Formats: sequence, structure tokens, C-alpha cells
Amino acid sequence: MNIATYNIRYDNRGDSVAGNGWLQRCSVIAGQILFHDFDIFGTQEGLHHQLEDLKRMLPGYDYFGIGRDDGQQAGEHSAIFYKTSKFEVLSNGDFWMSTITDRPNRGWDAALPRICTWGEFREINTGFRFMCFNLHMDHRGVEARRESCKLILEKIREMDDGTPVILMGDFNVDQNNESYVLLNTSGILRDAYDLSPIRYANNGTFNSFNVNVKTDSRIDHIFLTSHFSVSRYGILTDIYWIPDTETENVPPNRRFSPRYPSDHFPVMIQIHWTR
Repeated sequence: MNIATYNIRYDNRGDSVAGNGWLQRCSVIAGQILFHDFDIFGTQEGLHHQLEDLKRMLPGYDYFGIGRDDGQQAGEHSAIFYKTSKFEVLSNGDFWMSTITDRPNRGWDAALPRICTWGEFREINTGFRFMCFNLHMDHRGVEARRESCKLILEKIREMDDGTPVILMGDFNVDQNNESYVLLNTSGILRDAYDLSPIRYANNGTFNSFNVNVKTDSRIDHIFLTSHFSVSRYGILTDIYWIPDTETENVPPNRRFSPRYPSDHFPVMIQIHWTR
């Protein structure tokens, strides 16, 4: 399976003014997903209309997930997309990362409400069952991130039946942070980056729409239980070009500026399981 996590950046006027609007980015993101052949991928920051736009551009995919602001369609989602020909959704749901998990609220010292969407899948051809969790942790709350990690581990332990688990998302912390270490040394989950023999990771995962930024910081992660093995790990740094009307003294065919499809790079892994 090709599994990915992708913060697609919420649609806002400021990005459009700066030349990074959703209407020009969405078709690039859809093309990227189709070319790299994601089987299941989690999105972060997507508003409802953005998810519907992607669904229209991705034949054979569906998604589930609710808005974090009202538990329906308002606010950012942590939606999960999947190929309908390859997977059956056995059950799915959402919870807020807080001491109150069943309705919209801010947990601990979080700046914003944060939601986790989950799904139980069955691979149609083999009957293989597994769980996917997709989240977007808070960008400010140190305690909120730490407690959210503990909450995720508690949810996984509650299963008690050895179900294979994939946890993905924008964790807003890199590989050196205590919250990341809490997950990666839990004895339950391991970062796919550490497990993969092949890594294509020439940059970190947050780019701020700046094509000149280089970092080793990875804040978007995919964690796995021991049921899975990883053959490839990649941070996909694809770019596209838009016409640059302000450039002077160059031929017209060179008047283009490089752009990123989002302010985060998607992370993709190829995984296998043993029956």
C-alpha cells in the first residue's frame, strides 16, 4: 500500500494575494496524488469545499471526516481519503484531542480545537483489517501536544485485539521533540522514516511556500505498529510554475516562477504486511 499524509493548506485570501491560492494549487495537488498513486492518505487543514474539490478531481477516491469547529462541516478537517476499489470502510469516527473528546473544544493549552479522524479498513482482495488515525496537533500548546500523544496511545491500547495501526498527520513537532519521542519510543509505534531502507528526504516537511528554504526538520510523520514493514519513504518536494508578469529583460518563455503545491510537503511511504 502507498500511504501518505498531506497538509494541503487551508484556503485563504492572503495566500491568493501572494500567488499561492487554492484555485491554482488544487489541480497540482490532485495530479501529484494520482501520479504517486496514493492508496490512502490523510489531509490536514482542508476546508469542506477543498475536500470536495479534491474528490471531484480524484476519480475512484472517497473520504470521511468532520470539521473541527462544529463537528459537521465548519472549520478545518483531518479527513482520510481512500481508493474505493481497494478498501472497504468498516467503521469510522472522530474525536477531539482534549479531556473532552466527543464535542468541539480546545484541550489543555491548545490555541485551537484539534481533531483526530480514524477509520477501520478492510483490504478487499485479501481481507486484511487495519486502523488509520489522522490528526493535526496544535501549533502552540506544548502540553496539548504531549497530552494528545498520550491520548492517541490510549486509544490504540483500548483496542486490545492486536489490530494493525497507521498513525499519520501534521504533528507540529520535529523528530527531536519530546512529543515525537513519546510516540516513537512507546513500544507501540515507530516512525516509518526509521524503518525504511530507502529514504528520499532531501528536505524537511514544512516549506512556508518558500522555494529557497532548506531544513532537516520533519513535522509531518507516519507511525506504524509492528504489523507493517516499510520499503520506501519519501518527502515529495514537487514544484510547479506560474507566469511571472513582473520579470523584465528576459524572453517570454522564461517568465515563470516556481511554486510549491502547499506549505507542507507530503510524506509518502510504501508498506507491506505479513498475513
